[in-house]
Amino acid sequence: MPPTPLTFALPLLSLALLSFSLLFSPSAAHLLYRRPSHAGSLCEHLIIPSGYPCSEHSVETKDGFILALQRVSSSSSDELRLRRGPPVLLQHGLFMGGDSWFLNSKEESLGFILADRGFDVWVGNVRGTRWSHGHVSLSERSKAYWDWSWEELALFDLAEMIEYVYQETSSKIFLVGHSQGTIMSLTAFTQPDIVKKVEAAALLSPISYLEHVSAPFVLRMVNMYLDKMVIAMGFHQLNFRSDAGVQLLDSVCYGHLDCEDLLASITGKNCCFNTSRVDLYLEYEPHPSSAKNINHLFQMIRQGTFAQYDYGMLKNLRLYGSLKPPRFDLSLVPKSLPLWMAYGGNDALADVTDVQRTLKELPCKKEVLYLDSYGHVDFLLSVNAKEDIYGHMIEFFSSWGKSSSF
Repeated sequence: MPPTPLTFALPLLSLALLSFSLLFSPSAAHLLYRRPSHAGSLCEHLIIPSGYPCSEHSVETKDGFILALQRVSSSSSDELRLRRGPPVLLQHGLFMGGDSWFLNSKEESLGFILADRGFDVWVGNVRGTRWSHGHVSLSERSKAYWDWSWEELALFDLAEMIEYVYQETSSKIFLVGHSQGTIMSLTAFTQPDIVKKVEAAALLSPISYLEHVSAPFVLRMVNMYLDKMVIAMGFHQLNFRSDAGVQLLDSVCYGHLDCEDLLASITGKNCCFNTSRVDLYLEYEPHPSSAKNINHLFQMIRQGTFAQYDYGMLKNLRLYGSLKPPRFDLSLVPKSLPLWMAYGGNDALADVTDVQRTLKELPCKKEVLYLDSYGHVDFLLSVNAKEDIYGHMIEFFSSWGKSSSF
C-alpha cells in the first residue's frame, strides 16, 4: 500500500519524546494502552499514597482555562507542616504534567525533597494536561481549545499560577522550571507585573534560544516542515494516549528506528536516567499538548529567535504591526532577580551555545551549574540529581529565603 500524507505527517508526533522517553523497548508503545483514569486527582494518585499531605487548588486564566495546582507538605515533621517555609512553584516541561516532579523515589524526586526540607511546595499543571480542568466554555474537541503555544502558557497560565500562590501565601515565591517550564519562566520574567512576585528562580535545562539544537531526530522533523503539515491536515491536539498516537509509536519502533537509541537521538545522551521505572513513568506520561506549540518551537529552531508566534507576514502585520513577530527581550528581566541555572554538556535540546547566549543576555544575578555528562532528562529524573543538582539549588534558595526551616 503506498504511503499516505498522514504516514509522512505522523512522525512529528514523536516529539512528545522531546521531554521524556517513551521508547526504551519496542513494546513500550503498547504500554500506553493502559490509559490513566481521569477520575481522581494528582494528590490522590501519586502524592498522598507516598505519605505526603496534599491539597488540590484551581485557578482560572484570563482566557478561560481552568488549571490545577497541588500544595504539598512534609511527610516527616509536624513542625514543618504547621510552620510552612517559603512557597516554591514547580513548572513542568513539554508533554509532561505536575506528576513529573514525583516519579522517582521519595528520596530522589524534587517535589518530595523540597517538601521535606520545609518548603511550601506548589505544583503547576498547564492547559491541556490531564490534571488541568478544561475551559469555562470551550470543548476539548474544538480547534479553539488548542489554539495556543508556550507564549500563552507563560503569559496566562504561569502568570495566574504565580498570582494565586502569591495571594494564598502572602509571600513572593521561588520558581523552579524544567525545559519548556524555563522558556515560560524567562518569558514571564520580562513582564514587570509577573516578575515582581518572584523572589528567585531555578531553571533546569534552560531554553530560550533553540538555534543550535543538535538532536538528529528533532532536526529531521524540523527540516521536513512536518509541524506545518500536521496543522494543515487539521491536527490541533497532540495526544499520545489516542489510538493514533499509540499506533504511531508502534510504527516508529517497528522497522523505522532503533527505539533503544531514540532517547539519545532526541534529548542527548542521559547519564543517569532510571530505566527500571519506565513502566511507572508511562502510567502518567505523556500528557497532551497542542500542534501550535510544536510549530512555535520549530519556528524558533529554524529562525534562531526567541520571539512571539510567527503567523506569516500579513497576519503579523495585522496583529503586531510588523512583518516579523516581536522578540522577547531578555534584557527586560530585572537586574535584581536572582537566577540559578543548571545545564549539561550532553543536552541536545538546551544546547550549551544557546544557554550561554541566554546567560550573556540576562542582566540579572546568576549562579550557574554545568554538568558535562548530563543530558536533557537527567535534570529531572537522574538517580543522582539530589547530590548533583538539588542540594545546590536548595542552598541557593536558602540564601534568599526568609525562613530558617531548611
